[in-house]
Amino acid sequence: MNKLEADLLRGLWYVACPGSEVKPGKMLGKTLLGEPVLIGRAASGKVFALRDICPHRGIPLRHGWFDGETVQCCYHGWKFDTDGTCVDIPSTHATQTIDYTKISCGAYSAREQNGLIWIYFPENGERPEDGRQPEPPMMPDIDPQTGPRLKIMLPFVCSVDHAALGLMDPTHAAFVHTSWWFKKNAKVLRSKEKHFAPSGLGWAMVRHKLPPQNIAYRVLGDDVTTEISYALPGLRIEHIKGSKHTVVGLTTITPIDPSHTEVRQMFWASMGWVAPLAPLARHLMKVFLDQDRRVVIQQREGLEHNPKLMLINDADTQGRWWMQLKDEWQRSGEEKRPFVNPVKERVLRWMS
Repeated sequence: MNKLEADLLRGLWYVACPGSEVKPGKMLGKTLLGEPVLIGRAASGKVFALRDICPHRGIPLRHGWFDGETVQCCYHGWKFDTDGTCVDIPSTHATQTIDYTKISCGAYSAREQNGLIWIYFPENGERPEDGRQPEPPMMPDIDPQTGPRLKIMLPFVCSVDHAALGLMDPTHAAFVHTSWWFKKNAKVLRSKEKHFAPSGLGWAMVRHKLPPQNIAYRVLGDDVTTEISYALPGLRIEHIKGSKHTVVGLTTITPIDPSHTEVRQMFWASMGWVAPLAPLARHLMKVFLDQDRRVVIQQREGLEHNPKLMLINDADTQGRWWMQLKDEWQRSGEEKRPFVNPVKERVLRWMS
């Protein structure tokens, strides 16, 4: 945890970007988990992901062209289909015979779901269906074809571990998230008590009622409840549900490399009338997330000196769970055994 770099988990689905960022016939080059990835959308609408390096001379394929069916390298014109298989080498002479099917730039399993492009990073070259996480997680109560109404992304100059621990920290809001519209000059910390239980590849703050006096929740109807879950490889899902409407919030933490991270926040809502409020909501989301971004940059100044860090109960218990989950995922993979969730059900108490 005290390291500047994080161990990156494999054998899992990661959010690469919203599907709206890749139009038909277009491609997008990114670095994810320290690997060059080329994301594209075929003319048919299907998304794909290739290793963004031409196997001929090593130039990134993103500098080339995509006609909706094949990606062509800008250096010597080699072409690859959306599975990464070579289909043409223009310099091949009529007297030469080359089996193009034996040449590949490499490809990743990609899936578009809930308006997001998910990419699977294998542990040992396996397909997702043969691995330990066959499918990317679904957003609760949301149609798989429905994308988020609101979405933002900020790059964090920190490891995925410190991004995760900062975002799940329940006690920093009064000191970090201070704006004229939220916790301004907060002086009094209130006692909090929440029930947690293991869930899938992580844990959940068990569903509970939200305060009926909060005006923001009244539009969802009566008996508004929420459940907040955290899961590997870096997902926070908040599912708020009332008698009339549902809101789902997703925060994704995707490592660019061991010391840089992309953090996205997205929301789905069953209320159609929220669209006119989107510009204001996006601004407030960016202000809030940027406060987290700035504090981890400041934290990095101290981490450069490799200090010995401490975690306390109960405020930092979720941080401990995160590291225990990562350790168990890696050990179970190395030992070729099923993953066993190390989180135990308990009530946590803190002041915030």
